[in-house]
Amino acid sequence: MSRSWSFLKVIFVMLFSCLFSVVAQSAEQSASKPVDTANKPDVEYTVEDVKKFLDKVNLTLKKAFSERERASFVNLTYITDDTNELVAQATERTMALISSLNKEAQKFSKVKKLPEDLKRQLQLLKIIESMPAPDNALLRSELAQLSSELSAMYGKGRYCQKTADGKIKKCYRSDEIQKIFATEKDEAKLKEFWVGWHHVGADMRKPYLRLVELMNQGAKDNGFLDVSMLWKANYDMPADKFEAETDRLWTQLKPLYDQLHCYVRSQLSSRYGKDKVPVDGLIPAHLLGNVWAQEWNNIYDLVAPYPREPSINVDKTLASKKYTPEQMVKMGETFFTSLGLPKLPDTFWTRSMLKRPEGRDVECHASAWDITMNGDLRIKMCITPTEEHLITIHHELGHVFYYQQYKDISTLFQQGANDGFHEGIGDTITLSMTPAYLKKIDLLSSASESEKSLINNQMKSALEKIAFLPFGLVLDKFRWELFSGRIKNGQVNTRFWELRKKYQGIEPPVVRTEDDFDAGAKYHIPANTPYMRYFLARILQFQMHRGLCKAAGHKGPIHTCSIFGNQIAGDKLKQMLAMGASKPWPEALAVVTGEKKMDAKAILEYYQPLMTWLQKQNQKQQCGFSVK
Repeated sequence: MSRSWSFLKVIFVMLFSCLFSVVAQSAEQSASKPVDTANKPDVEYTVEDVKKFLDKVNLTLKKAFSERERASFVNLTYITDDTNELVAQATERTMALISSLNKEAQKFSKVKKLPEDLKRQLQLLKIIESMPAPDNALLRSELAQLSSELSAMYGKGRYCQKTADGKIKKCYRSDEIQKIFATEKDEAKLKEFWVGWHHVGADMRKPYLRLVELMNQGAKDNGFLDVSMLWKANYDMPADKFEAETDRLWTQLKPLYDQLHCYVRSQLSSRYGKDKVPVDGLIPAHLLGNVWAQEWNNIYDLVAPYPREPSINVDKTLASKKYTPEQMVKMGETFFTSLGLPKLPDTFWTRSMLKRPEGRDVECHASAWDITMNGDLRIKMCITPTEEHLITIHHELGHVFYYQQYKDISTLFQQGANDGFHEGIGDTITLSMTPAYLKKIDLLSSASESEKSLINNQMKSALEKIAFLPFGLVLDKFRWELFSGRIKNGQVNTRFWELRKKYQGIEPPVVRTEDDFDAGAKYHIPANTPYMRYFLARILQFQMHRGLCKAAGHKGPIHTCSIFGNQIAGDKLKQMLAMGASKPWPEALAVVTGEKKMDAKAILEYYQPLMTWLQKQNQKQQCGFSVK
């Protein structure tokens, strides 16, 4: 009997403990859950209530973002089914949090005389995620899983060559394929690898279109018509005005692009024949030195204005001096510190991924990371000793030093004045990598100042920066149409190529169908990264370069200016970086440039020597391209 009683006591204690645990957990969840008083008309909220709410938002978001970024970094540097699941879970938790916070924020919509900084934080909360999550928990979980799945599909993507009997001979990752495109000039081989890599997008089509459906539901749950409207709300102006603004900027730039396209087409036609490259038509996408045809600098040797004259090329120096990835990043750090910015933390060097690890799947696409939003800064990149990667390093460090400068402000403000600013900072610095600067740091043996060398250097630069402009437009114009329902399911790949033909003047090397999803072969599509930021960055970097050169007291054409070591220019840059998104972007732009409107005239000013030269070369060419 005593044994039975003892047993019953144990059972009683266990049941009581479980009941107490459930009650305690329920109470804890209730305490952490916002009280829904949004529909109670007798509650009048004050400015102080909004301030307290935003204090909570900034703390909880920082923790959630840190957890998600840490999981994402591990996932992309060690891609497995388990790390895919971990990042999906972290993404889902963050989605749920943001959805909950936005719902709670609605109760403050009628608070009067709200200070601008609080009003701005509430607006930024609504648009903080490019992947808006549905209120429905099951749909939110599906969205998180799809997001992780698509990123992994890209990271694991391969083109595998096969033998005549169908056996796999050799497989190539995206970065390995890009290396081939950087040097290979055989048309048939380039076509093979172009088709091979673009096949990775085909399997993404179905999950990506479902991703669009789920994101659109999330956008609607958050008060937007669709995802395109949410994305366009990031620019301190109405959505329709922002789209018109991008068209205005493109109109300014198009004459320069058209001249570059005309000249490059004529040179490629001479190289490959009119049957491959018609002198008055579209350029085949596989012949431009880049698997996405987004930048053309790798075909410089085919189109160099004056082949016997020197131009900037530091590849041989980097290779002969056996620069390591760490040394190349140190070089970039030195430029930023010469302007008065602090050195990178020791953890940057121990926690970054600077080269491809052996024996595991990683995503080599270069990216910058702010893991904790409080100083844990990193980049992820598989660095090789090339000029292209040196430029990319400066680009990524631009992000990193932006993170560094605004880390002490509110979490909601810890982002670029707009996303074009974030993408443009490092590129602004690369405009100071003049021949004189490269000679100064022993990457060039001489710095020719002849007219022919200038045209060579400008051509090489334009093949990267100007050639990119319409590609920067197309990716988001395509997605805006897809998100808004203007593209039907049976016209997805068709419309993608219609836009590329219209804006870039290029076409695929083989017939494409709706079984393909060629947009998915570009990292930013499966990764759901808005792309208009890169188009804006191309405009902003020249505008900011001109402003910083003026601050530095530079005399002469802006293409000869380097702000390396100039503390006055550095102070202006630091002031703008420290603002983050705390003010509308025109105010941030004015700090560096004195101007409050984006303007492409600085690009036209920078490339005026090349434009004049191109117009002379193209006098006998039939420029322009018709789209059938």
